[in-house]
Amino acid sequence: MSSSKGERHILSLSGGKDSSALAIYMKNRVPAMEYVFCDTEKELPETYEYLGKLEAFLGQPIRRLKHEEGLGFDALLTIRRGYLPSPQARWCTDYLKIKPFEKYVGDDIVTSYVGIRADEPHRRGYISTKPNIKARFPFVEDNIRKQDVLRILQESGLGIPSYYQWRSRSGCYFCFFQQRREWVGLLETHPELYQASLGYEKTDPVTGERYTWIQNESLADLAKPDRIERIKEQYQRRLERERSVSPNSSLSDVFGDETDSGSGGCLVCHL
Repeated sequence: MSSSKGERHILSLSGGKDSSALAIYMKNRVPAMEYVFCDTEKELPETYEYLGKLEAFLGQPIRRLKHEEGLGFDALLTIRRGYLPSPQARWCTDYLKIKPFEKYVGDDIVTSYVGIRADEPHRRGYISTKPNIKARFPFVEDNIRKQDVLRILQESGLGIPSYYQWRSRSGCYFCFFQQRREWVGLLETHPELYQASLGYEKTDPVTGERYTWIQNESLADLAKPDRIERIKEQYQRRLERERSVSPNSSLSDVFGDETDSGSGGCLVCHL
């Protein structure tokens, strides 16, 4: 899409709490706002459900952006000879998030609105190197913090996406930045998606090299009952430590607030 008529205002949604709260916050501040969602077609069902509710609240469509040639994750995985994306090779973010967004922007002059909060100055969302895209951070400008974001979502009637009950981030159901407790959450909440994730893992019959979502552990091993029990015990100990310091700590506090837990997550996906 390219209008070449005046400056465009675009807010890219991830299905996470911060970008959703920003959309609500900006609704009456920038009437000409365009809302987009880069759809990998591998998102959680809760994400699609929440985007539908947000779309109704905004009173305008959220445009779904996809790979310019219509290639989905599976096709791209085949092209890449089965090499799964990883923290060192985030080709999923590049081909299914960044490139579709920049294709949609084209050469127009665009202000891109990013949901980084005032209480997380160390975070950096996707900021394009294209000279025609200028980033704005309304939450930073207006000193909006985490509790403000939660208040915005509650007052809107939308609340937070339901996946926050067991997961600390938006993104693909097989996101390699998930912590082990979150993989257990996927197994218990969406066993069919866990099995689908497991189906992507493989061992090279010639070299013996393993391609797994988690370094040094397969999803088959993680799903064993004794392993699940250990993971849950470790999580509970961590939760108790956190709550001894902060009695009101939440799941995202324990895991780290989405991607700022040191996991280096892709902020274009998770804001």
